[in-house]
Amino acid sequence: MAKLQIVGLLITRNTIFGRQRNVRCQCYFGSYMDDFKGISYGVLLLRLTAGIALLAHSLYLKIFVFTMSGTSSFFESIGLPGVLAWLVLGVEVTTGAMLVLGFKTRYAALAAIPVLLGATWAHSGNGWLFSSTGGGWEYPVFWTAVLIAIALCGDGAYALTPQRASDKNAAS
Repeated sequence: MAKLQIVGLLITRNTIFGRQRNVRCQCYFGSYMDDFKGISYGVLLLRLTAGIALLAHSLYLKIFVFTMSGTSSFFESIGLPGVLAWLVLGVEVTTGAMLVLGFKTRYAALAAIPVLLGATWAHSGNGWLFSSTGGGWEYPVFWTAVLIAIALCGDGAYALTPQRASDKNAAS
């Protein structure tokens, strides 16, 4: 069996903080890990899943199931202004569409995080499991972590946001 070794040095650019860092890469069986297409497609899958979930949750659940008057009443019942329901709807629809399209993905993910943290707060008294009566806090915490991962990873494959030349050079 081949020995696992550190065989390459990759230079990447952390675009959130704008600094360059060296990353050592472990490779199996002596092959170099210079093809990041798999990672890019993984980020695409994560981005599409989160975007579709945000769109479905906002458009279907808030508008068709609970209606906006019901959603506003729920917000008021937990001590929040009813008009905040419309703001949350707008953030969820906008950021969901941005994630699906891959447009300013990091900003979209960061903008949706406060909404998910608010959902965590709203469901925190119902217990951990989201299948609990009134929904628990596990599901919004999970989606918060997904959005943080998207904010850290960036656009992935098939994004509308053009990749900057400095990012292309850093990856090669």
